[in-house]
Amino acid sequence: MSFLLTVLVIRGIWMLTDMPVVLVAAVLLQGTIAATLSYWRRLAPWWLPIQFLFPGALMAMLSLSLPPEIFLVLFIFLLGWYWTTFRTQVPFYPSGLPVWEAVADLLPTDRPLHFIDIGSGLGGLVLNLAARRPESIFSGIELAPLPWLVSWLRARIVHSRARFIRGDYTHLDFAQYDVIFAYLSPAAMLALWEKSRAEMRPGAMLLSYEFSIPGVSADVIVMPQSEGATLYAWRF
Repeated sequence: MSFLLTVLVIRGIWMLTDMPVVLVAAVLLQGTIAATLSYWRRLAPWWLPIQFLFPGALMAMLSLSLPPEIFLVLFIFLLGWYWTTFRTQVPFYPSGLPVWEAVADLLPTDRPLHFIDIGSGLGGLVLNLAARRPESIFSGIELAPLPWLVSWLRARIVHSRARFIRGDYTHLDFAQYDVIFAYLSPAAMLALWEKSRAEMRPGAMLLSYEFSIPGVSADVIVMPQSEGATLYAWRF
């Protein structure tokens, strides 16, 4: 999209002024448009510099005249890592130990649980909780092949009871789970809430790190770190 808009702007400038746009200006223009679109789509703030710098980095790489096989390998890697981010609007968001500890503190301790992390990435949260609560079932589901493979291998290496599924969480039956954890994006939250409200059983809990559900007050709000995002919990 940013490339198309850049072409249209450059063509407009050329038609109005009869002056060609130098390559450096075109690269800066595309980076600016890409960053602006990221801001408009409410992506995480760290996406803005990535989007702005990517066209310039691409031109710099092309100027090195590297073998085309390198770009093919890089493309395959990025495809495996991000997969259908363009459709789901859920980029790779890793959490960390403070978040895992906050989630662990919110989990009921009076019974075994069936917990799933939807969009589990590299599997850190699920592996951590599975080690803390061996009586419960902890699962993760991830659509992108490469993060899923990494999480699956990590579980095998440490002999964890954690389960990792490759697939789309929208195909799950949420009624199977006592606790569902999500670290998605603002674009996914309303659909997640509708699915949760329709399928989750009484007594179940939905957790979301950083992103709240518009118009729906959380039952519990936790700050895992003094400076950082918020962990939200809704009880059904």
